[in-house]
Amino acid sequence: MCHARRPAVTVTVDRVTFLQPVLLGRLVLVHGRITWVGRTSIEVELRVEAEHLLTGERVHTNSAYFVYVALGDDRRPTPVPPLLLETEEDRRRFAEGEARHRQRLLEAGRSA
Repeated sequence: MCHARRPAVTVTVDRVTFLQPVLLGRLVLVHGRITWVGRTSIEVELRVEAEHLLTGERVHTNSAYFVYVALGDDRRPTPVPPLLLETEEDRRRFAEGEARHRQRLLEAGRSA
């Protein structure tokens, strides 16, 4: 919503596989980064960590890609601003996101 400056809804979540359990009493931290932006959709990479509050130790528990679609006042998909790609890493992540987008469309039986 912050990037689009519009309400947004979750369209899909790629596979979520837990690498480590989140143990009882741990603080769960979720870090998000926009990796790709289409005409109306935004892909966000989420990284989840569990922190032991007494020791400060953090463990990466899982990661996933969420795709959101921005909605206009009519509650239909509406265009979103382009993503500013400032570094080579930004451009690499964007290209990877674009490939994931094409794969999602293929799996859904649609073309890009």
